[in-house]
Amino acid sequence: MRLVLSSTTTFLISVAFLLVSQVSYTSLAEAQLRSSRPQSLQLSCVHLYPIQKKYLARHINHDELDKSLEKHSVEQFIKRLDPSKIYLLEKDVKKIETSMKSIFSQLAKKDCQSIEKAHELFTDRVKERIEYAKKYLGKNFKFNKKTEVTLDPDHRKRAKTLKEANAFHNKYMQYQVSTYIAADETVEEAKKKILKNYERAEKRIVEFSDEDLWSLWVDSFARAMDPHSSYLSRDALEDFEIQMSLSLEGIGATLSSKDGFTTIEQLIPGGAAFKSGKLKPKDKIMAVAQGKKPYDNVVEMDLRDVVRKIRGPKGSKVRLKILRKLAKETEKFEVTLIRDKIKLEDEAAAIEYMDRTINGEKKKIGLLTLPSFYNDSRRSNGRSAARDMKRLLKEVKKNKVDALVLDLSNNGGGSLKDAVDIAGLFFAKGNVVKQSQKSDGSNTVNYDVLRDNDKAVDYAGPLVILTSRISASASEIVSGTLQDYKRAVIIGGDHTFGKGSVQSVEYLPPGLGAIKTTVGMFFTAGGNSTQHRGVDADIVLPSAYSASEDIGEKNLDYSLPPKKIPNFVSEEAYVKKGPDVFKLVDKSTIERLKKASGQRVAASKEFKEVKEEIQKIKKREKNGKKIKVSELLEDKDADKSKEEKEEDEAAVLSREERKKKYLERADVQEAINVAADLYAEFNGVKVHVTQKDAKPKSSGAKN
Repeated sequence: MRLVLSSTTTFLISVAFLLVSQVSYTSLAEAQLRSSRPQSLQLSCVHLYPIQKKYLARHINHDELDKSLEKHSVEQFIKRLDPSKIYLLEKDVKKIETSMKSIFSQLAKKDCQSIEKAHELFTDRVKERIEYAKKYLGKNFKFNKKTEVTLDPDHRKRAKTLKEANAFHNKYMQYQVSTYIAADETVEEAKKKILKNYERAEKRIVEFSDEDLWSLWVDSFARAMDPHSSYLSRDALEDFEIQMSLSLEGIGATLSSKDGFTTIEQLIPGGAAFKSGKLKPKDKIMAVAQGKKPYDNVVEMDLRDVVRKIRGPKGSKVRLKILRKLAKETEKFEVTLIRDKIKLEDEAAAIEYMDRTINGEKKKIGLLTLPSFYNDSRRSNGRSAARDMKRLLKEVKKNKVDALVLDLSNNGGGSLKDAVDIAGLFFAKGNVVKQSQKSDGSNTVNYDVLRDNDKAVDYAGPLVILTSRISASASEIVSGTLQDYKRAVIIGGDHTFGKGSVQSVEYLPPGLGAIKTTVGMFFTAGGNSTQHRGVDADIVLPSAYSASEDIGEKNLDYSLPPKKIPNFVSEEAYVKKGPDVFKLVDKSTIERLKKASGQRVAASKEFKEVKEEIQKIKKREKNGKKIKVSELLEDKDADKSKEEKEEDEAAVLSREERKKKYLERADVQEAINVAADLYAEFNGVKVHVTQKDAKPKSSGAKN
């Protein structure tokens, strides 16, 4: 069975992924799916009930289709139909809930009418909203910059009446207009673009297929069990397979969709698009052709369909019609590309070397970045985060690094096996994590110990781990376990995400996708579940991610409750003598490091800006997350956090520019400072809290 510590973050559709450790093909038990099936099936009503039973056979907390799970499934279905609470009225929701009151029994009889009727009702409401928008944004529209609106649906109730729905929709459209004005568009230009967006929404609703609807229901059912169980449709499964191997066959570009255009966000170094020298970020793809075939217009086409046309086997030819906006005009041209296999190196482990000065001597600090715990176990020599890390630590030893920072601050998880192996790189053999799981054929819960059996210590020097509120799952295993063994100092956001569960990914018959099911919870060697609590930082840095209580496992629907088990730290993990001896991080050391870091942070201009951003976020949350249009116009990016702005900027930067920007990050620089301080502590040198560091130098990523 393939074990997953799934990511909590999402990616652009062209390279979206989930990470797993091992995949096995199994057929569904129910007779409907064992009948003489075609080479590739299409998800239909008849498959829904047996797929639900498939989840229950594996889920750690659910084993029957009871009323509570049914209620939660319907709640999730409604939430996924209308996540913004713009379209469905309160009475519509009650109508859907009533018709779906016995949905599990209906599905057992292969009756999906209530699901279809719910979608029909939603479709009608969408069309009504679009008609209302056309009238509101007509010639009598007046922009009101005094508008205040609460966009977050969790902080407002669903409209009871049509009058209430219109009142909110008015505010929402005022906000929509303001976002275009903030981007230097006129009111008339804004209105045209918004109305065009509504037309696209209507088109998507009309084109929404039965297969899309059944996928929506299965995913709603899965997410009703816990936040991390989900359904991988055929499209999602394709993305999942890309991320597994950190490679894809295509042109090597990440894409987004805006205002009906498929736009190139980023060129992947080494890919056909990058090597052509003809394409740039922000270029718009107007049409796509396969080989010598005629062009297909892709304007207004769903992004996933555009991606499907652009992807293809290595060596095949794809032609693109491109629109590029210049300063005073637009340029149109065609590009022919030969698809190739692209390694997604930006998602792989990488090392940089930085200098710090301690008592007049330069010391070398390694910065090892691990964006995800990837593992392509489909191949005997497939790409693995643990193998890459082991190789890089060998390089770290060779370069005689004085201290090391492991950056997991943007790492949302991945392969459980790789998390165990990576934790074990920093101590001798011993226990890493315990996993709870159902016994075969019963609902009894057992605990399996996963341990590192390699007695070698790949790196024994001072170690600092950088985390954030979005560090999750596998990241929490590594940071939590090394904290339990007193092997590392954890620095960053107040605590990590708090995902302490394990998922398995299992393929369904071809064409039906795959199911991702929460099969257990994990506990680090100290006996702690990271569920909800996460891993607390020893040294807390200001972070906009920490400003909002919305970020974290405990805020997700139906998250599993936290647990604790007895400590199972292994004494054999500690080395008594020889070159692999590592010093333990005690409380007094952490206190001195914390004091030194606190003084640097207090004097930092960069952290001052982060603190100001935190105050803005807290003020907005205190006001019920109301957004004032006037503030949006005063600060054109007021509705975005500092992190979001940086992500937008990074989309159009080259790889070298992105790396430079990353190395300048305040939390990264402070983690390097703390690593230098830890080296000083371990070597009997007084920590200088006002230490002036040498300008960082990078030797370039080596991977």
